[in-house]
Amino acid sequence: MAKLYFHYSTMNAGKSTMLLQASYNYKERGMDTYLLTADFDHRSGPGKIASRIGIAETADTFNATSDLFKMIKTRLKAGPVACVMADEAQWMTAEQVWQLARVVDDLGVPVMCYGLRVDFRGELFPGSAALLALADEMREVRTICHCGKKAHMVARMDADGNALREGPQILVGGNDTYVSLCRKHWREAVNDR
Repeated sequence: MAKLYFHYSTMNAGKSTMLLQASYNYKERGMDTYLLTADFDHRSGPGKIASRIGIAETADTFNATSDLFKMIKTRLKAGPVACVMADEAQWMTAEQVWQLARVVDDLGVPVMCYGLRVDFRGELFPGSAALLALADEMREVRTICHCGKKAHMVARMDADGNALREGPQILVGGNDTYVSLCRKHWREAVNDR
């Protein structure tokens, strides 16, 4: 039975690595996967899902106006897909998450989404909020703060290493821009006491 999955965490928890490993496992057994990622994330090149440990795979891209149901239905015309896997799912719109739910319900294809739960301000992303509401199964991918506690917040840092409280919700970056922290250390970093 097909399900909609949401694997969520902060930065640097290994979400993309998990996605690429899961896709590899399907392919190793002779089953195709269909990979999706945000079209504006070019850290590893356009249309690439890449992990910090050095593995990467080509993916189709989506933006805020993409109809994911139509994209997946079109891909299915080319041949069967055992699973759809979407990286950077936090950047989807709520409507796109509903489209993925339709893929599961109407087309019978499992969909695994990987993304951040909250932004640098501690607020839910629209795609993450919709996935938390609609996913059949949710799995937290854990990483740790510098203190050793579970990190479930992310701080956006300026060039001088100061945590920012304001700015656009979406700003593509890596270890040079973001740091994963426990709630206590996030509050200290953003001066929220």
